[in-house]
Amino acid sequence: MNNKLIKGLVASAVFAALTGCGSDNDPKPEPKPEPVTCATADSCTKFTVLHTNDNHGRFWESKYGEYGMAARKTLIEEIRAEVAADGGESILLSGGDINTGVPESDLQDARPDFIGMNLIEYDAMAVGNHEFDNPLTVLEMQRKLANFPMLAANIYKKEVDEDGKETLTRYFEPYKIFDINGLKIAVVGFTTKDTAILGNPQFIGDLVFTDPAEEAKKVIEEIKASGEADFIFATTHMGHFADGQSGSNAPGDVALARALPAGDLAAIIGGHSQNPVCMSADYKTYDDAFKPGSDCRPDMQNGTYIMQAHEWGKYVGRADFEYFDGKLHLASYNLIPVNLKVKNDDGVRVLVGEEITPDATVREILRPYQEAGQAKLDEPIADTTAKLEGDRAVVRNQQTNLGHFIATAQKESQDADFAVMNSGGVRASIEGPTVTYRDVLTVQPFGNEVYKATMNGADVTKYLNTVAVKQVGSGAYAQLVGLEMTVDCTASTVDVTSIGGEDYAADTMYSFTIPSYNAAGGDGYPDLVSGTDFPSLKLVTTAGLVDEAVLKAYIEDKGKDGAIDISAYAPVAGQVQYTNTLDENAYGCKLPE
Repeated sequence: MNNKLIKGLVASAVFAALTGCGSDNDPKPEPKPEPVTCATADSCTKFTVLHTNDNHGRFWESKYGEYGMAARKTLIEEIRAEVAADGGESILLSGGDINTGVPESDLQDARPDFIGMNLIEYDAMAVGNHEFDNPLTVLEMQRKLANFPMLAANIYKKEVDEDGKETLTRYFEPYKIFDINGLKIAVVGFTTKDTAILGNPQFIGDLVFTDPAEEAKKVIEEIKASGEADFIFATTHMGHFADGQSGSNAPGDVALARALPAGDLAAIIGGHSQNPVCMSADYKTYDDAFKPGSDCRPDMQNGTYIMQAHEWGKYVGRADFEYFDGKLHLASYNLIPVNLKVKNDDGVRVLVGEEITPDATVREILRPYQEAGQAKLDEPIADTTAKLEGDRAVVRNQQTNLGHFIATAQKESQDADFAVMNSGGVRASIEGPTVTYRDVLTVQPFGNEVYKATMNGADVTKYLNTVAVKQVGSGAYAQLVGLEMTVDCTASTVDVTSIGGEDYAADTMYSFTIPSYNAAGGDGYPDLVSGTDFPSLKLVTTAGLVDEAVLKAYIEDKGKDGAIDISAYAPVAGQVQYTNTLDENAYGCKLPE
């Protein structure tokens, strides 16, 4: 707008304000016209974006009859029919992480999950970090199996020619153009940059994960220059962090939206953080009132809608868009539960919403994979020289070889100095001499992630002042590996002498592993997720390094050359000593009730 026009508008406004005070007989202002809607516009194009994310092997329904791809198929077909009857068209997107989480899927390299996605007819998916949990040959198999594109604009593969010159070429398609009810929609894929540190180095050594925000600018400019799209959407696996506060994680969807010119991306359909993105009115915090089946307000940042449908196919996200009056409008948004159940006041699981009948065809096609997965759970993975002790009455009252075996597995998986494992997370013994994957799942059934925390010695002492005094007999009682110290149970203090075999120092940085449940404050442990009580803390959330998978991999590795020598994991007397306790013979603190 030029300066003359601005001055003219200001002068007119001032004149109108002054003359408006002169008389009660002045004519009343004309009523404002009714806003244009889809119903009143000269033309209106409707389309719907359906989405899920973080499938993590949940092709089959849970033991409670929740979610599952067969029920998802039924729901999505019903929505597609409804949208078509109203003159619209739909597209189905995934925010990635199809792999890892359920043994029946893991043991079959997620084949049933990709077959299920084909049957449901997904249109595209973002590439998740867990797509790199296996050798690239597995990923290539999945890519060929999928009847839809796997999108990632910011993943490159290094190529070296005969002269030793290195070049980078995109490993996946960066985007795909879809014709949806006459509108050209570009869908661009992005993957979290953290994949470079979350993925297995053996599998991703030749890959480069670039900054999604910088890559987005290049790809969007390319799409605009070609004139091949009316709108640009993104399907991402980067995570949603309220108000962009990503902590130690790589920047996510909010940061991406803010890094671009306003509205360059019409919407971001995300994954990775595995949360239902339902926001408060100011878009700075999550809506505490959201419950399964209740209203959900997607995030809106810099002119970009941001959506995520929690995890595992618990919900199907439904975004109904309308294009009229030269603008794109979000008419409605819902997270629709897929046979999800919640506990009522009596502790009984009850259905949220209407029951969805699983699609019979999808169910029967996937059933053999479920049955084959069950059979594979009982195949031996290693042998042991003795029983691994995890009985509740024992593991909650003393250090045991299984408690130390699990803690050691977690410590070595993260190259940490010591490990803390809550005894309540050890649910059974492994009798041996043969160990199966089912044994592993019986011992570690909760699917906790293995977190790695780094802090200085002074903060470690402060942390252990709380953790090490958790009473024997409780699930909070800690199995400890890599520490030498004395615990004063009455004073709730510890005197650490050695960590990871090295002399303790208050200003030295140390790292340790901890189950995600306890890292978030479970069992009354200090909350490491907020980290406010420990100034030196750096928490690595690992985004999916699951405890049972860590334990299985450790058992397989240690048993590859013969039976695992369990005596190597027997607790060493005197490494952790407890004083000022009611029972001086106890292997932990025992204080008055």
